[in-house]
Amino acid sequence: MSRITSLLRRTFGIVKEHVGTDHFGNKYYFIPEQKTWTGRTIRAKRLVEAANPTEFEYLEGSIPSEWDAWIRGRRKVPPSVEELLKNEQYREQIKHKAQEVEQRELALQAKEYEEGLVARPAQTVVKGHAAAAQFGQTESSEDPVSTASTFVPGSWMPPAKDNPKT
Repeated sequence: MSRITSLLRRTFGIVKEHVGTDHFGNKYYFIPEQKTWTGRTIRAKRLVEAANPTEFEYLEGSIPSEWDAWIRGRRKVPPSVEELLKNEQYREQIKHKAQEVEQRELALQAKEYEEGLVARPAQTVVKGHAAAAQFGQTESSEDPVSTASTFVPGSWMPPAKDNPKT
């Protein structure tokens, strides 16, 4: 039924209007509201044809935010090339300023460490795995420890008592 419907729509002039293309190569279309030959109203639609049609999942950043807002109906007018370029430059400026602030923060932190105003974070180095019984211990204990693959029944002997009271 949908093939017949789509054939009728194409036959009776329901066409999509190309609105624009982004720098990724995605093409954006607008289909105006129309009435079918049966009198049913088809609401207006906004479509995007991906530049890479083998991609089935939406990847973050594959559609610019301005075009995404237009597709979802949050803005009425599609973005212009000038607007896209202006916003891209603004994003680059923000990234550059964020890097500068991070570098200044690291320099200030290093200066505070040198002057002794702030204590350096304690760094502990513990070898082994946290699930191991001897994790974080400085010496191994005499308690039985098994990894199940090396355990042999009867091989463990209890430690000798240092203080015999009996």
